[in-house]
Amino acid sequence: MTPVSIALFVLLAPLVSAVVIALTLRRAGTLAAVVSVTTAVLILAGASLLALGGPRGEIAWPWLQLGSFTLSLGFKLDDLAALMLMIVAVVGLCVHVFSLGYLRDDAARGRYFGGLSVFMFSMLGLVLADNLFMMFIFWELVGFSSWLLIGHWHEKAAASEAAKKAFITNRVGDFGFLLGIILCYWANGTVNLTALGQDHVFSRLIPLLLFCGAVGKSAQLPLQVWLPDAMEGPTPVSALIHAATMVAAGVYMLCRINVLMVPEALTVILWVGTATALYAALCALVQRDIKKVLAYSTLSQLGYMVAAFGLGSLVTTHGEHRLVVAAGVGAAMFHLTTHAFFKALLFLGSGSVIHGCHHEQDIFQLGGLAGRMKLTFVTFTVGVAAISGLPFLAGFFSKDAILYLAWANNRAVFAVLALTAVLTALYMTRLWRLTFFGAPRSAAAAHAHEGGLTLTLPLVVLAVLAVVGGYTGGYPAGFRGVWELVPVAHGADHWVVLLTSLAVLLVGAGTAWQFYRPAATDALEQRSPGLFRLLASKLWFDELYAYLIDKGQQRLAMLLNFLEQIFLAGVIIRGCAGLVGLCGLGVRALHVGRLNAYVYWFLFGLAALWLLAAGLL
Repeated sequence: MTPVSIALFVLLAPLVSAVVIALTLRRAGTLAAVVSVTTAVLILAGASLLALGGPRGEIAWPWLQLGSFTLSLGFKLDDLAALMLMIVAVVGLCVHVFSLGYLRDDAARGRYFGGLSVFMFSMLGLVLADNLFMMFIFWELVGFSSWLLIGHWHEKAAASEAAKKAFITNRVGDFGFLLGIILCYWANGTVNLTALGQDHVFSRLIPLLLFCGAVGKSAQLPLQVWLPDAMEGPTPVSALIHAATMVAAGVYMLCRINVLMVPEALTVILWVGTATALYAALCALVQRDIKKVLAYSTLSQLGYMVAAFGLGSLVTTHGEHRLVVAAGVGAAMFHLTTHAFFKALLFLGSGSVIHGCHHEQDIFQLGGLAGRMKLTFVTFTVGVAAISGLPFLAGFFSKDAILYLAWANNRAVFAVLALTAVLTALYMTRLWRLTFFGAPRSAAAAHAHEGGLTLTLPLVVLAVLAVVGGYTGGYPAGFRGVWELVPVAHGADHWVVLLTSLAVLLVGAGTAWQFYRPAATDALEQRSPGLFRLLASKLWFDELYAYLIDKGQQRLAMLLNFLEQIFLAGVIIRGCAGLVGLCGLGVRALHVGRLNAYVYWFLFGLAALWLLAAGLL
């Protein structure tokens, strides 16, 4: 098979799976699960062929032509796409297998696995897209499929509202993304990624508008409000969409359009990512729901990736500005990869805890699970150690790469990211200790049990990847084009970054271990209620948006409705209709049924015509 045929197979296989499930298997949950999981296996096989040994290149087919405008659908398979393909395929398969056990008794399994296949199709299309228009098409399909999966339990009001909130919030960012694509085409005459890399117009506005899409999809400030609420969906959905793939699509898109960046745009991106990383880490400190802690952790780590991308630099070549963001792209994608492994592990581990504890999610109602769910405890511990930056685990290497970039390029950003790393170790150790240590603090925790093979096997696979995922030399040669961009500290800088990493780990984890002893109440809430309330408020973003919608959008909608009723429906539509009706009544009155009256009207018309022809009228 040629690379093109393999790419087509990888892209279309989940679409065929979704169509088959939607048309014939919606009520046959078990068979739908078999079809979807088998498709995920085939996707991983095809992605492996493309990523590990296949040639690189691109191909496109014209799809729509309007005058001089041509919309093409094509594939761009390079090292960046190959890496993202493998991430989507590996994590996607683990989530599919985990879902077999987690949703074993769900009445809507067929719809759920059909939704997973739609999501895989959408995400793979986004990864393979060779132009911004095609990327936008699949970008929107990813949004649709996430709405479908977040609202899987739509009979719950909270899940339905969360799905709508995610969909609408993402549309705000996507509007800016679409404007950026249109402006890019207007300025450059093309949106093909390869063509833009060869020659394009430098603009501040284009990359910032495109970045709006990443702000929505990757839940950066100020559009971060949808991600924590999206935890109302099934836990495997959280692992797939909100840890490893969909939310990472924004970072992947930034790496795709790095040639369009200018210094001013990079500065904005850098500080948005840095602010998001710190904000989310602070919010995570006060969460009680095990999935909400991981949701804010995801926000924080996405901020790390966006900040890493923003740490690019400019050089001058032949009098023209040329952007060198190679190190930023490498560091961002490196952390995206390692984060996909350990965060998917943590989400699935939380799913195992929730399943084993009869859907109890409050960490202050858990405890004592280390002895009752040993395999979940071990694998979850690996995930906590990796995200906290324990040396020689995946997160240690990728975080160090970002911290080194910050140390070399912006010391203020370095200080904020180092503080964020302290908070990461703190809230993850808090979660780990309250969940697994001490005595059980509820009947659900006291009767906790380990799940079956479908629930534990994905945890083992992801735990292994969370350990070895940071060793770039162990990856196939096909990824070297990405990994060679990862910055490596040397000399004194090496020791500064290394000692900083060790210090933040020890300070964060040690503080959490001493401060948060297993109990049914939050120690921070008891000792510092004012600070706790401030952090629990999440800086009132939701309340602010609710106020703006209620006092701004709703009142504007009422005003427009009033104007529509008075002017459009009243004066214009009904007024014109009334005028036509009056004219009709007048004309109708002329039809009297008498010949002499018609003769008089004829003579009157003839006279008027003569006067008009003579120029007297």
